[in-house]
Amino acid sequence: MTTSAKISVLLDHDGSADDFLSMVLLLLMDNVDLIGVSITPADCYGENAVETTLKLLSKAGRLDIPVGLGNLHGINAFPSEWRARPKILNALPLLINIDTTASLSTVVSSQILLTQKLKEAEAPVSILLTGPCTNLVQVLAQDPSLAQKIGSVVWMAGAIDVVGNVRTFNHDGSAEWNVFWDPISSAKLLQYSLPLTFIPLDATNAVPVTFDFLKRLALQSNHFYSDLAGQFWATTIDTIPSYDYTYFMWDVLATSYLAIPEAFTTETIEIDILSSGPGAGRTYRKPGSGQWVTIATGVNKDHFYTYLLDKFNQSPTT
Repeated sequence: MTTSAKISVLLDHDGSADDFLSMVLLLLMDNVDLIGVSITPADCYGENAVETTLKLLSKAGRLDIPVGLGNLHGINAFPSEWRARPKILNALPLLINIDTTASLSTVVSSQILLTQKLKEAEAPVSILLTGPCTNLVQVLAQDPSLAQKIGSVVWMAGAIDVVGNVRTFNHDGSAEWNVFWDPISSAKLLQYSLPLTFIPLDATNAVPVTFDFLKRLALQSNHFYSDLAGQFWATTIDTIPSYDYTYFMWDVLATSYLAIPEAFTTETIEIDILSSGPGAGRTYRKPGSGQWVTIATGVNKDHFYTYLLDKFNQSPTT
């Protein structure tokens, strides 16, 4: 998709490998002006995610983009071994020698960052959520008028007509992790009547991180971002047990929606989210709820993979 005017985008991510590749993808999109990066310490520990975020912005020559960190604790925390895993990213050869010491002092709270950027926006802002939605919900709870500044929200979230990916004690398995982390805030997000688009498991289940794709990516590893993406995704191979999970391009697919919406099939429906109980976080169709969202029901996988290979076939200009 080409457009003459760039859209202003605020990214809120939760610090895993595909979150950072989403940020890189935004930096490479011709139609996007990334105006801020907020971090939810969900699938990560905050300090590690801040470090990786700053290293990637530094490498891209974009330390002008402000970074915020939320002081949040999920109702249903990600497993600690998953949260600790992203620390390895900062030790990879491509990033380990990038010094972020001077930039750490510029990191503010996510609520301050999101509030400031929305207040000063002269045109509608698109918000991309690749982790839980809690930072955004807290900002809107403090100042509901800021919803008027939001042109769209794209959220990698939910499992509508497929099973969820939560496997934990006393849960029925119907939820997706980004919603399950804070199901109360997830349910509240629907109440703001925002222009919401969910990229749920219904669509992301079509785009696993496969060895065949990684081989294609490795063939262009002379370019920094292909090498980076290949290394980041390689760290996910044993992140979660292969007998129970497959690692999918969850967040990167959601990010791509901003550039190639034509690759997606969508449906606009009324939904609701369970905020408690054994189905906490379940996102389901509920006609008559008045809570309308657009959901991605599928994706042209070849179009998407080709787009990724093309965008990552680049290196920083600085």
